[in-house]
Amino acid sequence: MAKVAMTVLVIEDDNGVRTYLRELLLDNGYNCQLASDGASGLVVAEKLPPDLVILDLGLPNMSGETVCQELRKSFPKLPIIILTAKDGTANVIAGFNLGADDYVTKPFVGSELLARIKARLKPGGADQKVLKVADLELDPKTLEVKRGKKQITLTRHEFELLKYLMTNPDQVLSREMILNRVWSYSPDVESRVVDIYIGYLRKKIDKGHNKPLLHSNRGFGYSLKG
Repeated sequence: MAKVAMTVLVIEDDNGVRTYLRELLLDNGYNCQLASDGASGLVVAEKLPPDLVILDLGLPNMSGETVCQELRKSFPKLPIIILTAKDGTANVIAGFNLGADDYVTKPFVGSELLARIKARLKPGGADQKVLKVADLELDPKTLEVKRGKKQITLTRHEFELLKYLMTNPDQVLSREMILNRVWSYSPDVESRVVDIYIGYLRKKIDKGHNKPLLHSNRGFGYSLKG
């Protein structure tokens, strides 16, 4: 049986970049949908939901940030890779907080972008059981997280970070290990992004509890202990 090609939606206003991405994707076995602005990109996504979106932030009329948020509302599990000329930790974090899964700065190398796409389209593991550490629970199927009876709302990367920690309880995970697993070790993502997201998680899962679960191991990394 022939393998069904994955479909990637490219939302990019630069005709040259858009054409290059189309050729790159088609040459590497992907189907490709194209949109030159945010509004038309959302229409295309609604008509024929893609497997992944490559989104330029510098779009005319409707901003890339708005498009990202709208896509995330409509398609909670849709992988979104941001393309932008903006770099720096603050911009990267802002992109992730919008709901993006990855962040690529221009100019970019085609082979690197293809590797990011492949990583994001990689099927999830078969083990989808509920993870538990002390009174903290995470359900990979429903994406629900709670500590005790309290429901906890996490962003996409906070969820993936917590899932990685809970999959390896009592183990110290280095920043490099976390970057590789949660952010596919993007060179655009500095290691201190891990520290920032650990801070976000600590406020959400440990604040108000007598027993902290998230622990820092100076010079080594982080661990989750029951």
